[in-house]
Amino acid sequence: MQKSDLIVGGKIRRFSNYRIIEHQLNMTAFAILVITGLSQKFHGYNLSQWIIINLGGVDAVRLIHRYAGVCFAVLTITHIIVGSAGVIFRKWPASMVVNKKDFTDAIENIRYYFGTTDQPAQCDRYDYKQKFEYWGVVVGGLLMIATGLILWFPAGVVKYLPGELIPAAKAAHTNEALLAFLVIIVWHLYNAIFSPEVFPLDTAIFTGKISVSRMKHEHPLEYERITGESAGHRHAHETEEVKQENG
Repeated sequence: MQKSDLIVGGKIRRFSNYRIIEHQLNMTAFAILVITGLSQKFHGYNLSQWIIINLGGVDAVRLIHRYAGVCFAVLTITHIIVGSAGVIFRKWPASMVVNKKDFTDAIENIRYYFGTTDQPAQCDRYDYKQKFEYWGVVVGGLLMIATGLILWFPAGVVKYLPGELIPAAKAAHTNEALLAFLVIIVWHLYNAIFSPEVFPLDTAIFTGKISVSRMKHEHPLEYERITGESAGHRHAHETEEVKQENG
């Protein structure tokens, strides 16, 4: 593919329409699960009671939560199947697999932050922070799906497994839900909204595109691979340019 086909108007495509839609569906399902789940866990608070009442009562909230959970489960399992099939049969690059370079990149960035080197880690399509967040979502999602099914069908579960599994599943489900919520609020929203390099919003997952300058800054190895050109060395003082051109 020619460079002119990859870069249009100073922007380069990073995500397909499929990934954009997948993200929006996951975001919607997650928001519904958080609202309906945490309002049940912290039912004694005024806000939780307001949510439950306005959604039609606790039975309605539980029903909405379960249907949203089914949607989330379908999205998660589909994502895993499509990704696995793509890597195995269509030879997609396993860009989300954690490797040795992720650890060396983390060390390199720590050195950069402390001023012992003048250049941050040179990352490929996804850096070590994005991989950490991704696998946290996938593994946490599978845990939520498994424990949610146990809590939805406890009578069927205890026919084959010990009854102690039910309270254990409840503890794991609620605590993992709270952890996931905090990770999204503290980590993901900071990187997607409040980080100086993308503020006021990282629009890449909504448009599928980012600026060429940002691609060179954050994913220089990917830029070099798909364009055949050198990304050059970008330093801290160039951050403002990336912010202004953020796509």
